[in-house]
Amino acid sequence: MSNVNTKAVDAKDMNMFQKYVTLRKHEAGVAWKKAKARKMCYLFLAPYAILFTMFYVVPVVTSIYYSFTYYNILEPPRFIGLSNYISLILEDDIFLVGIKNTFMIAIITGPLGYILSFLFAWLINELPRWVRSVAVIVFYAPSIAGNCYVIFSVFFRGDAYGYVNAFLMDLGLIDKPILWLINPQYMLPICMLVILWMSLGTGFLSFVAGLQGVDKSQFEAGYMDGIKNRWQELWYITLPNMKPMLMFGAVMSITQAFGVCDVTMALCGYPSTDYAARTIVTHLFDYGFSRFEMGYACAIATILFLIMILCNKAIQSLLRRVGT
Repeated sequence: MSNVNTKAVDAKDMNMFQKYVTLRKHEAGVAWKKAKARKMCYLFLAPYAILFTMFYVVPVVTSIYYSFTYYNILEPPRFIGLSNYISLILEDDIFLVGIKNTFMIAIITGPLGYILSFLFAWLINELPRWVRSVAVIVFYAPSIAGNCYVIFSVFFRGDAYGYVNAFLMDLGLIDKPILWLINPQYMLPICMLVILWMSLGTGFLSFVAGLQGVDKSQFEAGYMDGIKNRWQELWYITLPNMKPMLMFGAVMSITQAFGVCDVTMALCGYPSTDYAARTIVTHLFDYGFSRFEMGYACAIATILFLIMILCNKAIQSLLRRVGT
């Protein structure tokens, strides 16, 4: 009896699989016919698609391949399997420090910068047009001002001439200068402060544009349907209309949070004291451009790539709940 039931289940599974394959073949055929009918559209898209493939897809695939090799630029790549990944996870203590620091920066500055970008954009949207234009420039300027964050090395100088030390000594809170950018206790918090200061970037501009694009008639309809306050207006009307901008801002926030390198290197040195400001990208820079161990650097880049994809998927699942 059990053999008969097992055969029936197997036959049912095989039948479902055949239906699935048939359906997929049909969908592929329909897609191919649509593509042939719109071949001129794809012809216009071809220049961008070729450049995107050459400068984005090919480098990513090449990096993944080199991560399984020993490659030092001078010699041909030699396949070594998972050795680079095993060394990273089980033997490289500095890489683990970099992961911890990167996640601390991402967890604190990523969501906080994202929320601040939206809140400032929301508040600026209520201002008159000329005031709004000036405010957008003021808030956006730090993210496009190049290496202006180096000014913080003057604020947090480790002697009595540093602005922060001088201020605290004048107040009598400290009796001797603090080595802000050398002491591991203070290095990472200061870098986070600078990163937050620079976080109102492209995502902030997308939020400003998204708020300007919300149809005003929806607010009137919402009040007729029972919207009672600004928070309900934000949750049920504004945010659902801004989902593409919210996603774009989230991607930019993830990229910025996990790609921290220049700020820590400029303020805390390279390498930093006790590797207290080491990040994944700094570790990648070390092995890729100082030691020229490209295979090992590609393994670091691949792990960072996977982490960013997983975080992006998690944020997408959260944003789907907006307005529900």
